Amino acid sequence: MTDFENLKNSLTKYEQQHLLQFWEQLSEAGKRELLDDIRDTNIAEVCSFFKRAVESLEEGQQKLDDRMKPIPPEAFGSVTRTRADVLKSYYEEGLRLISEGHVGVLLLAGGQGTRLGVPYPKGMFSVGLPSQKSLFQIQAERIRRLQELAFRQTGKRNYITWYIMTSEHTMEPTHDFLCTNNYFGLNKNNIVLFEQGMLPCFTLEGKIIMETTSRIAKSPDGNGGLYRALRDRKILDDIKNRGIKYLHAHSVDNILTKVADPVFIGYCVSKGAECGAKVVEKAFPTEALGVVCNVDEKYQVVEYSEITLRTAELRNPDGKLTFSAGNICNHFFSAEFLERVVKKDEANLQLHVAKKKIPHINEKGVLCRPDKPNGIKMEKFVFDVFQFTEKLVVWEVLREEEFSALKNADTAEKDTATTARRDIYALHRKFIERAGGKVLPGDSEIICEISPCISYAGEDLEGLVAGKSFKTPVLLEAPDEGKLTNGSSASSGATNGSICANGITNGTKKIH
Repeated sequence: MTDFENLKNSLTKYEQQHLLQFWEQLSEAGKRELLDDIRDTNIAEVCSFFKRAVESLEEGQQKLDDRMKPIPPEAFGSVTRTRADVLKSYYEEGLRLISEGHVGVLLLAGGQGTRLGVPYPKGMFSVGLPSQKSLFQIQAERIRRLQELAFRQTGKRNYITWYIMTSEHTMEPTHDFLCTNNYFGLNKNNIVLFEQGMLPCFTLEGKIIMETTSRIAKSPDGNGGLYRALRDRKILDDIKNRGIKYLHAHSVDNILTKVADPVFIGYCVSKGAECGAKVVEKAFPTEALGVVCNVDEKYQVVEYSEITLRTAELRNPDGKLTFSAGNICNHFFSAEFLERVVKKDEANLQLHVAKKKIPHINEKGVLCRPDKPNGIKMEKFVFDVFQFTEKLVVWEVLREEEFSALKNADTAEKDTATTARRDIYALHRKFIERAGGKVLPGDSEIICEISPCISYAGEDLEGLVAGKSFKTPVLLEAPDEGKLTNGSSASSGATNGSICANGITNGTKKIH
């Protein structure tokens, strides 16, 4: 029996023999492409995934109200309920771990900017700040600043390894963008790009969909594909070889993310946690944020659609929502936990199903673009590993300081470039005012941006802004950034322009 016949029999066993229906019409190159695509797809495994996914879809219709419990107080910390001296100890512990080279970042950056209206990866998107910096640049500069803060505290110079998970479609443009921009000042040897996996798309009846006559239709396996990718791309080996013990995982599209947040890391490590979830308090019961909670004695993120309104509206005696821990895709993992999950638990991760309109080839080989959902895409979620630990903690932060999602084009009402800009401006104005400066309103909205190269989270601004007033627009940059802007005399009280690490720049004159 030939290899082709073996392949055909194997496909028939799983009722996927239609993948070969155009075989006789294909060129030799087309036949090779199809064979490679089928062989790269573990048919038995993905068919079992489909079966599990359909089962989970049916189970998902059940409400979880009676099985849910909130996170216990001893595992639920908060930046607003923690004493200043304790926060300082967490911060210093986080910086110490960074200075020892024990901290890495897992950036989930597989998404295209389609909903933002651009044909390139989300990380390359600029929300229109005065500096025109992209999300990638802002996050890279936060890493640079943290490395300097850790060195200043400990006298040990080390680095944070930046692991960036891309998808098939975002790998090349992400690599080229970072390279073209000289990695935004980071050492390229400390940036590791890797691709998440892909899963076939299925019809509602369980048939793998063909994208062309020689290619299977596939889609990224979700941010929960992180764990399989850590194994398949040898990232776990790299983590171990570098001596990294703790990792901060977050999505690329939150412009306020405190990358490798030393307070969060210090808190999680001090509690002996394997997993940590940074959350914000839900603004109202029906807000479309999943909540971190306990279901059947296991940690889980439960979506609003999975509970009744009665449970969503439950409140404690103090008036706070009982299930208030809004998930923002911002997590802490120990390297040991990740290794255990990858080796033991990844195969048991839940599969989530999304019904989609999937372009496909019909029985005549003609490309069809359906006007209603015709199939499903399967994906995994990064937080679904919570169920595999008994050592999870939650850290609640202020939404206005740490969460501003970027999901939609400016035609939408929320989670847009406009809302992201406004949130940055409001936070950075607060930083200046906390440091003793003032930002004066102009004819329109207050525009205020502080480069991460100057300050990671509002620190070290007093010597630059205390006692001074700034006219909007304000752009505070390090000496080697951007161009100087025009402004009025700093000595007269109001400054409009760039600020350097060694003083205010007004036109071409530096005030030391």
